[in-house]
Amino acid sequence: MSTAEADDVGTPPAGRGVETVDSDGAAAGDSVAGSGAATTVADLGEEALLAAFTPLLPQAARVEVPSGDDSAVVAAPDGRYCVSTDVLVQGEHFRPDWSTARDVGARAAAQNLADIAAMGARPTTLVVSLVLPRTTPVAWVQDLARGFADACAGTDAGVVGGDLSVGDRVVIAVTVHGDLDGRRPVRRSGARPGDLVVHCGTLGRSAAGLALLQAGLDDRSNRWDDAVAAAHAGARGDAGEDGMTINDGAAAAAAQCLRIYRAPSPPLAAGPALADAGANAMLDVSDGLLRDADRIARASGVVVEIADPDGDPEAGLTHDLAALAPVAGLLRPDAVAARDLARAWALTGGEDHGLLATLPPSAVERLPEGARVIGAVRARHAGEPAAVLLGGRVPERLGWDHFMA
Repeated sequence: MSTAEADDVGTPPAGRGVETVDSDGAAAGDSVAGSGAATTVADLGEEALLAAFTPLLPQAARVEVPSGDDSAVVAAPDGRYCVSTDVLVQGEHFRPDWSTARDVGARAAAQNLADIAAMGARPTTLVVSLVLPRTTPVAWVQDLARGFADACAGTDAGVVGGDLSVGDRVVIAVTVHGDLDGRRPVRRSGARPGDLVVHCGTLGRSAAGLALLQAGLDDRSNRWDDAVAAAHAGARGDAGEDGMTINDGAAAAAAQCLRIYRAPSPPLAAGPALADAGANAMLDVSDGLLRDADRIARASGVVVEIADPDGDPEAGLTHDLAALAPVAGLLRPDAVAARDLARAWALTGGEDHGLLATLPPSAVERLPEGARVIGAVRARHAGEPAAVLLGGRVPERLGWDHFMA
């Protein structure tokens, strides 16, 4: 899934056309091409390239025939598979001057693994197809493989095959499989009136990370400290010429947002745990909390009411607003404007890939660690459409849409 322009919040695109600086302070572009001395994929050829990076990929636990034949053979003890696929396109979903190859690999894997977890399943195997420019450094592809391994760490999932081709920019297509381990699949269409709405994971951090990068705030640049100081008075909280201050946690909070934008870390174990707790509906938040909650509402024919943190200090989203507030303060000098920005990130920012689920109230004692109740499901009134409401009202904006951005 893609991510939105910073001012639109949503799930942001890579920010193509926005000039940034690399770690040496020089203007950075959109290419993965290395220096003239770097060994490229064209230097090696397909067979040698495969030999250079496939040993770095994560290995799946339940494979009868691994990569190397025309097809892998994967065990299916449950007799069913969950299957999902996603595509990342250079310039649309990631920028090489903002994200390392390792970041990109972790992101490509994580967003697919989250789709499996959202069905209540355990990810098992991935198939990865790559389109690479001939000038792509072999080291870049090797780091991409390491990113896949990072994302799959702690799971039994691994890469069991794929394909290679040549193009003018990097494209990464990933298909992931998962095992339900005897569970029923948790679909987005199962929400019932009376259910609690629960979220597990972070909200708004990826959107905030994109906004920081678009504003030139990059913690991997040697200008990071200067850039933060220019946005605020410095980590001590002193007032600058513009009267703005920054608390000691702002830089750390911003770094977390940048990290999640580059390589999200979805709560994969929470998917099966929520299913075991009795989840009736679930999906991963890829396009924004409100948009994805609206998808559950429409698929289930119900109204999903999200508690508005501005009207309810006990609302489950208060934690996310508090975490995002110092980051928003880096970009908005006015306190009200900063809170509005943090609120927009939390409600409509996507690609954190947390899990959104509905469960009966009786399940509240069985929720996995980190799960927070953020709303409730009710039946529609006569003539009322199935939709998401925020604090009892129709939201002005939901989140990201690929073709309406």
